[in-house]
Amino acid sequence: MALGEARKKTMPGKPDKIPDKLYFRIGEVARLCGVPAYVLRFWESEFPNLKPNKGGTGQRLYRRRDVEMALRIKQLLYDEGYTIAGARQAFKTEQRQKDAPATLFRVEETTDRSKMDSIRREVRSLVEMLSQPPVGPPTTTKRRASGRKASKNPEDSEKHNTTDRLF
Repeated sequence: MALGEARKKTMPGKPDKIPDKLYFRIGEVARLCGVPAYVLRFWESEFPNLKPNKGGTGQRLYRRRDVEMALRIKQLLYDEGYTIAGARQAFKTEQRQKDAPATLFRVEETTDRSKMDSIRREVRSLVEMLSQPPVGPPTTTKRRASGRKASKNPEDSEKHNTTDRLF
């Protein structure tokens, strides 16, 4: 009997679906993962993310995400051939990839909101400025502030006053 055959006999295959329960005991998780309970306890010491709660009697109580993590650890170690250290590194990378986009989105969202608030205030002040009647005719000099020559025609100067106030 080869080593692989003995492993298959002692560890049943994983089921297609994790039962819909709030907590799982270590024996149930061991059956779901197809590994002995002592392997799960070892994984808890090697993978800090795998932390089942302990009940009043000290029994390990795994949540659904703990079971999913144990299945992922098994996949990395047994199916993909990772070492313990390699699987730990893969978890860190996966966690960074999950956290990074969410964090960037929140920062961008906050930045976008502050920009939008700033633009909104600026537009309101422009609307307020444009809604007020002109105070009086501007003083004319040889050269206007905008760099255009002063016109002697009153209609031209009125036309330029409006655009000057906008910018």
